[in-house]
Amino acid sequence: MKMSKIIMSLAVVALLFASCDDTKKKEAEAKAEAEKMEMEAKMKADEEAKMAEMEKMEMQKNSIASKAMANPNYSTLVAALKQADLAGTFMEPGEYTVFAPTNDAFAKVPKATLDNLMKPENKEQLQGLLKYHVVKGEWKADAVVKAINDNKNAYNVTTLAGENLTLSLKDGKVMIKDGKGKMATVADADMDASNGVIHGVDTVLMPKG
Repeated sequence: MKMSKIIMSLAVVALLFASCDDTKKKEAEAKAEAEKMEMEAKMKADEEAKMAEMEKMEMQKNSIASKAMANPNYSTLVAALKQADLAGTFMEPGEYTVFAPTNDAFAKVPKATLDNLMKPENKEQLQGLLKYHVVKGEWKADAVVKAINDNKNAYNVTTLAGENLTLSLKDGKVMIKDGKGKMATVADADMDASNGVIHGVDTVLMPKG
């Protein structure tokens, strides 16, 4: 009788140990699975971050600012954008249409006026002038021409500076009238960029104020 009790006790103890081992095994398996899932999630997040960074670099490489920097005809504009701390803005995602004055366009501006604008204390004024050349949204040449034709050859657009430009057609070319009534001609249209489009103009546009 005693022997059977001892055997039963040993069996119970063995079962308890087995149960304990089984619990520990399950806990270890659950921990390993959790660690595996955590590692996979981290790897996925790292891969997504890497892809996003590559996409950002590709976008910036083909941005409005980068396209202008790569074109020697716009070196004065690029210098002005950098001086106004706007070059970074036109490397970021977005949709802009830039009526970009060429170097020849800037050469028409009196040197004293341009030198004065490029002074650090006149940065806000320079920013306003540059923003006067930018319209929100991407307006390719065909869309611009259609809008002009749909509006009786006088299509007004509001620039980032908050003032208007009037677009029209003359001899098949897009003309831009600024706030002072001066006319500029789009000489080089549809330079595609990752965040919009550039249209080269032959005159610096001046706001009314």
